[in-house]
Amino acid sequence: MTTGLHPGGPPQDPRPTGNHVLPQREQAGPAPLHADNRTRSSVITARAAASFDPVGRSVATARSFVRDTLQGWGFADIVDDAVVLTSELVTNAVVHAGTSADVLCLRSNEGVRIEVADRYPEREIPLQASAVNMGSPDREGGRGLQLCAALAGHWGVEYSPTQKQVWFELDLPERPVGTRTAGPSLPAELLPLADGRVRVAVVQIDRAGSISAWNEDAEDLFGYASEHVTGKPLTDLAAWPHTPGTSTGIVEALQLSRWEGSYGIRAASGRVTPVYASHLRVRDTGGEPSTVCLLVRDHERAVLQTPLRASATDTTTSSEGQATDPFEVFIGSPAPDDLDGLLQRTVERARDMLDGDSAFLLLATDDETELEVRASTGLPSARQRFARVPVEAGPGRYGSARMPAVHEDLMVVPGAVPLLSGTGMRSVVTVPLKVEGRLTGSLGVAAESPARYSNEEALRLQFAADRIALAVESARLGELERLRRGSLSFLVEASDLLAGTLDRDQTLALMAQMTVPTLATWCAVYTIADQASDPYLSYVLHEDEERIDGLKALLSKIAPPDPVPTPGARVWPAPAEAAHQAALRTSMRSLGLGDRSPVSSGIGTTLATAAAVGGETVVLPLVARNRVIGMLTLGKPSDEHFRQEILELAEDLSRRAALALDNARLYSERTAISQSLQRSLLPPELPHIEGVEVEVIYRAAGEGNEVGGDFYDLFPIRDGAYGFAIGDVCGTGPEAAAVTGLARHALRLLAREGFGGPAVLERLNSAILDEGARSRFLTLLYGELWPQEDGSAVLKVVCAGHPLPLRLRQDGTVEAAAEPQPLLGVMEDLELYEQTVTLDPGDVLLCVTDGVTERREGTRMLGDDGLTDVLTTCTGLTAGAVAARVMRAVERFASDAPSDDMAILAMRVPGLQVD
Repeated sequence: MTTGLHPGGPPQDPRPTGNHVLPQREQAGPAPLHADNRTRSSVITARAAASFDPVGRSVATARSFVRDTLQGWGFADIVDDAVVLTSELVTNAVVHAGTSADVLCLRSNEGVRIEVADRYPEREIPLQASAVNMGSPDREGGRGLQLCAALAGHWGVEYSPTQKQVWFELDLPERPVGTRTAGPSLPAELLPLADGRVRVAVVQIDRAGSISAWNEDAEDLFGYASEHVTGKPLTDLAAWPHTPGTSTGIVEALQLSRWEGSYGIRAASGRVTPVYASHLRVRDTGGEPSTVCLLVRDHERAVLQTPLRASATDTTTSSEGQATDPFEVFIGSPAPDDLDGLLQRTVERARDMLDGDSAFLLLATDDETELEVRASTGLPSARQRFARVPVEAGPGRYGSARMPAVHEDLMVVPGAVPLLSGTGMRSVVTVPLKVEGRLTGSLGVAAESPARYSNEEALRLQFAADRIALAVESARLGELERLRRGSLSFLVEASDLLAGTLDRDQTLALMAQMTVPTLATWCAVYTIADQASDPYLSYVLHEDEERIDGLKALLSKIAPPDPVPTPGARVWPAPAEAAHQAALRTSMRSLGLGDRSPVSSGIGTTLATAAAVGGETVVLPLVARNRVIGMLTLGKPSDEHFRQEILELAEDLSRRAALALDNARLYSERTAISQSLQRSLLPPELPHIEGVEVEVIYRAAGEGNEVGGDFYDLFPIRDGAYGFAIGDVCGTGPEAAAVTGLARHALRLLAREGFGGPAVLERLNSAILDEGARSRFLTLLYGELWPQEDGSAVLKVVCAGHPLPLRLRQDGTVEAAAEPQPLLGVMEDLELYEQTVTLDPGDVLLCVTDGVTERREGTRMLGDDGLTDVLTTCTGLTAGAVAARVMRAVERFASDAPSDDMAILAMRVPGLQVD
């Protein structure tokens, strides 16, 4: 891949002249396409270009290139759409068209234009006046244009004699700008509450995202001394409430010129402190950028929060002189783009409007059976967020969220509002949010004193809820759409990663790394070897590496979850309960209230583990081929819950991960079986032959999951006589292995029965033919060796269709040591004969399989002549050195990995040793 970045200035137009242009499609369905006469009036401020080779891995590389480019430009809002479109268009080029692809990203003040070009001109150029059929969306290829039509603001296709280019443009969403505002004087009782000593933490973040300044208020709020955090990334401390595809992440937020919102900071105690923050991007006199972060406790957000701008038509008094409800003023203002901001402001205004102590807003699920807490104020928000309650909690009207309800005293009806249990709230009013008669949510306000609310307050709150319901539903649908697109991009990349490995351990690691921290704070993977085995804890990961050991120790002490095949996530309370009990025992020992054993030095670790695991834990089954092969466990920190969309995304991921994990298991089993079978077809060890050096090198081709057809053997026949063989069965796999095993064992048996070389091979030929359809051709070099007292060795060899053995003399000459004869497994009647060869002291006999002589580099082949040339350089070398030099020469002959098995058998007669 080649890339180039060119900031600033308008680039040259990369489109060739004389192109046929297929412009943007403005309507759905087949229709004529009209010429797009738009000119690019916007100024190009930056461009990035890259070229990708026509290989499958280029698709993932192209996605990373586009994602990194747009995030570097600060365009995180459109990254997911751009990645999905680029993925489809590059796939069409490098996979379906089989050509290289050029990707060009252009930045302007209006948005981003991305162009993908391939070099496949050998197709019909469509006429502008003709209708274009873009095919079915269910096909593997050709979906790129349909996605462009669905997601892009503008798109088109341009043809030239040398290439085809598809381009699309994505517009940037409008972002509200900050304003200066002033508020009226208010009575003291209406002012927001704050602690007696308001602490504003000032934290400065450098270009790399690391903390460069940390003031005293930050030390007081979070418990870290300045020298302990300076130089550390802010991401190590921030608990960012980021959902993929729905909002800005912390890295993107630190790059924006201004940002304001809520998140958490992990304090030195291990607990998360909710904060409200205001970020400002600045640069020093040298031009170095940094971000100044002002942080206060979340309940003191009024210190930093920018007041909402009211619309020009909003007044506090109507034309008739009647006072306007303050909640109506808020409803009249433009709705923010992000759902969380809208919901948080809604509950705060509802609480203020009814002078309550707390408020909460819940959104209904698609089936309207449950409500999910999405925003609250005056309540422990971390514990409540994403918690679920049923819509119908009782038989009466007060037990249904579909109707307004007023509870004068919750002490009389405990459990009537589960969210308020244990919060000290006594009275509450709740009203439904409905759009076109469908329940979309519930809004409630509560107070610590009883009998605070009546039907009059319920009517006021219901009127406000009716006004805000449509805006909430619209923002919720927008969030779901962004989440859907982000999920699509996430699953595409996850599938690519999982499909790229067949290693079990690497698959487990990928599963965990894809879920943490995107979907969960921590993850554990349990695997099940077979139906009779218990689940085994195979992998544990936490977003904070210092918590992994404590988490693994905790999970090892509790029973694993039951391997239930039912799809979907189910809550598993055991880790949170175990963590709570461990923290309680540790705390009691530290206070001297428990047993008298000394307090462990790891009390901090225990408490930190409890905080990390104390939230909601869910288990998703890993089901592949109708069998549960494991469980994927996801967890949140203390008092946190999973949102339903995240669980659905995790369920999709678990299905893909289960299949990848099972494929890795099957591949490992097949490889192990193949390797075991391959070892059984080769002799376990070579015998020591007095007066003869022997060396064997065997290299199996492929990835180790198929049994090769090459084999060798060296065995004693009787005293002073040894048999040797080297052969090659046609093909690979089980059929070839069967013939290999038959040949090796038949040779030993027949030779030890006293048969000579020709008789041994003729009987082996008959046995191979008896295999019928399972038979395979076999080339075989078989010989018998007799070391002599004078230091020489006598050999009798039969070469049945095999590469001829080569004899190297001491003077460096090389000659064939046998003549070619018919191979085995073809004809029934063979007339074979043996030839006698005497190896003088210093001579070498080299026997190889055809994987050596047929080694290729393009049109060149090593051949018998090349092998002879290599052997002539081996004079005076030992048998081991000869075999090693031949193998090294074969490997260097070509750059590609060998495509055939190779076996080398070298025998050398060193001669008598003279004292």
